[in-house]
Amino acid sequence: MAELYPAGIEPYAHGMLDVGDGNRVYWETCGNPAGRPALVLHGGPGSGAGPSWRRLFDPAAYRVVLLDQRGCGRSTPDAADPETSLATNTTHHLIADIERLRQHLGIGEWLVLGGSWGVTLALAYAERHPGSVSGLVLFSVTTTTRREVAWVTRDMGRIFPAEWARFRDAVPRAERDGSLVDAYARMLADPDPAVRERAAREWCRWEDVHVSTLLGHRPDPRYADPRFRMRFARLVTHYWRHAAFLEDGVLLRDAGKLAGIPGVMVHGRMDISGPVDIAWQLARVWPDAELVLIDGEGHGLSGTSMTTALLAATDRFRTA
Repeated sequence: MAELYPAGIEPYAHGMLDVGDGNRVYWETCGNPAGRPALVLHGGPGSGAGPSWRRLFDPAAYRVVLLDQRGCGRSTPDAADPETSLATNTTHHLIADIERLRQHLGIGEWLVLGGSWGVTLALAYAERHPGSVSGLVLFSVTTTTRREVAWVTRDMGRIFPAEWARFRDAVPRAERDGSLVDAYARMLADPDPAVRERAAREWCRWEDVHVSTLLGHRPDPRYADPRFRMRFARLVTHYWRHAAFLEDGVLLRDAGKLAGIPGVMVHGRMDISGPVDIAWQLARVWPDAELVLIDGEGHGLSGTSMTTALLAATDRFRTA
């Protein structure tokens, strides 16, 4: 099994890019300044680009760019603050931010790596700006359609009935048969801090459940931080209730725009949170992509085989 590149890879440059609308996004670059440019798109939405992402690339071969998407991590304003408006926080704004950062750093084209929500954003960006993308490495493939949102927020109650009942019952009784993501978004905007905090806590509790398909799963320690919980819950519900602000199914329908862009998709067969059919459908309409299915592993970098496959992909592209 391959191991992540060593810890301690530190940025050699970083900054705050003014992207308009009162937003400034944090970015950093690490590795080899003369290496192949690569961009990391983190998940969530709202997770932020932590240092572990740096370890997915050979630091001698890559110039790795990480950014915290609008409203999260080190970018400002912080979505954890209830007064922070999300009106200018959409997929289209994020795509524009990515392209502005590419130009700001003087990069012609870059390899784009994304996981989970970062896959949706990477696909949307590559289909909008195919000339800016030299390749795609994607894991835990999702496209954030309305069907996928309904699957996570309602249909998965068949798999985790007790946990889902708690998730459902945290919303007002009159809203339990409707859109749960809309109900949570309303609670997260409630003027009462206690209502907001309960909504963030219960949303993140359910997030931890629906990825817990493997033995030995441990709760995500980030959810213990009340500011992270609020930031994450606000941004996920904001994007999910609008189906990523994309026409439903458009990422699959427009996959022809990826022609000529090589890609690797790594997906766990035990990924119940993001079922494998999405990655399989995408592989059928994107002929330049390879789908790597990992038996016995779930969502995210949940095991060593997922990590091994992802490192193999970035290693393959480093000299392409």
